[in-house]
Amino acid sequence: MPLQRTVVPNEQKNSAWTKNGTLQSRLDEMNLEVVFFRTANGREPVRQWLKKLPREDRRSIGIDLKTVQFGWPLGMPLVRKLESGIWEVRSNLDSRIARVLFTVIGDRMVLLHGFIKKAQKTPTTDLELARSHKADLEN
Repeated sequence: MPLQRTVVPNEQKNSAWTKNGTLQSRLDEMNLEVVFFRTANGREPVRQWLKKLPREDRRSIGIDLKTVQFGWPLGMPLVRKLESGIWEVRSNLDSRIARVLFTVIGDRMVLLHGFIKKAQKTPTTDLELARSHKADLEN
């Protein structure tokens, strides 16, 4: 008897059966909630930085953030680990490069710092600012 191949509908490819017999999406388990880091006085530096960018740049960065949100964990070329607990989303814009530094706490992706990259290496001041914001979260 020849082997039969079972075709799985798209909505079931990323799903699993639960104990009570219902189908639950595995994508639900991998999603991160994206939140902006907020300072003690209520400022959200990454949100403020994004608002200053042109609409098309905001759109490109948003698409990249959404890709990370629904695909975590990801690696290069979109995400690069900078050090323990800090990653960067690497967005290529029309004429420049943007970076959003973030950390993951539980199921939350916390956006710590954003900047337009002007040099090959991530500037120390930008990395230190992300470290400082991450430390504020941990206290």
